[in-house]
Amino acid sequence: MSNHFDILISGASYSGAALALALVKSLDGTLTVGVIDKAPGGHRPADSPRAFAISAASRHLLEYISVWSAIEPEAQQVSEIEITDSALDAGIRPILLTYENTLDDNEPASHIVPDAVLANALRSQLERSGLQLFTDAEAREFTTQPARASVTCTSGQSFDADLVVAAEGRASRIREQAGIKCFSSDYHQSGICTTVAHSKAHGGKAVQHFLPAGPFAILPLPGNRSCITWSEKADEARRIMALDASEFLKEVELRFAGWLGEIDVVAKPASWPLTVRLARSFIAPRLALVGDTARGVHPIAGQGLNLGLRDVAALAEIIVENARIGLPPSDPDGLARYQRWRRFDSVFSTAAFDGLNRLFSNDNALLRSFREAGLGIIDRIPAAKSLLVKEAAGLTGDVPRLLRGEML
Repeated sequence: MSNHFDILISGASYSGAALALALVKSLDGTLTVGVIDKAPGGHRPADSPRAFAISAASRHLLEYISVWSAIEPEAQQVSEIEITDSALDAGIRPILLTYENTLDDNEPASHIVPDAVLANALRSQLERSGLQLFTDAEAREFTTQPARASVTCTSGQSFDADLVVAAEGRASRIREQAGIKCFSSDYHQSGICTTVAHSKAHGGKAVQHFLPAGPFAILPLPGNRSCITWSEKADEARRIMALDASEFLKEVELRFAGWLGEIDVVAKPASWPLTVRLARSFIAPRLALVGDTARGVHPIAGQGLNLGLRDVAALAEIIVENARIGLPPSDPDGLARYQRWRRFDSVFSTAAFDGLNRLFSNDNALLRSFREAGLGIIDRIPAAKSLLVKEAAGLTGDVPRLLRGEML
């Protein structure tokens, strides 16, 4: 096995794996691609409670890298979205906004995919791809020389490449080693996630309850199951996570408000602190950042993974186009183009999701009236709903070709 590559990707989770697969397929052996992954290997347990909203644009990318066919049988199309805004103990939760979640050609705008299904489909395809995958190899040091970049792992292994891509999540050692600073802020909130079974069919409808402590989302899964994820103040989240199973169920029922009949928690709940982080640069000499290494956003709109896959599609397009005219992956103009393409969208999205969380995660009467009026106006304008669906589908602005369903 070689330790010398044209492109070395550090991180084999969602964005890292997707980028590796997109490059291997598009480059057709003209450049070498290696992947290092701190995980020891193997597949994710099926009982992971998390799920992701996969936009239509992201689905196009997953189709291109030949993983959607393995995901689709366990994905749930979102047919409709419903938004409410009320106090936790409100007897009635009026629907302020509802819309069909399909594009103009009746293409689904999004699907809900369980975490383990997505992660394992990507891992299986990586293992079949023929690229070199080094597991249990965590990057410790990143350096650059005039002709190459080098990565040394905690295991003592060393690798070098023309271009290194950091897809290591929010706590990236390579980003730190490259001297790239981040803007960050703590929401003093925690996310809570689990899976529930319910007695009534969801019909593919996703529901977003805006409660004073933060959003409570009900995301439909195949069968009479849904993934629920909500934001709580950090102290309250710790209290809820310390409850026994029966008391935890009562907390879920209080927020579920009887929407789908009787419910039962069928996955061990998970919780994590909610923060925002945005890298001040997405590039450095011989380095590019993708996914949560570039930015980590509030989950209020469920777009974190989709933003990462936009990075993947943009960077893959630039590398492949440059390779076809003889330019190396580390070409400074190509990296600068990637920065221009992705950073504005990331800054805008980070600010927008931050603003939405601050606007909706409170019980101020004046702000509540403002929210209700705004959502009510959108609910009465079909063109506004259509734009909302297209934006969430990832199909507005300067969309990379892979996200439009085109070949590289």
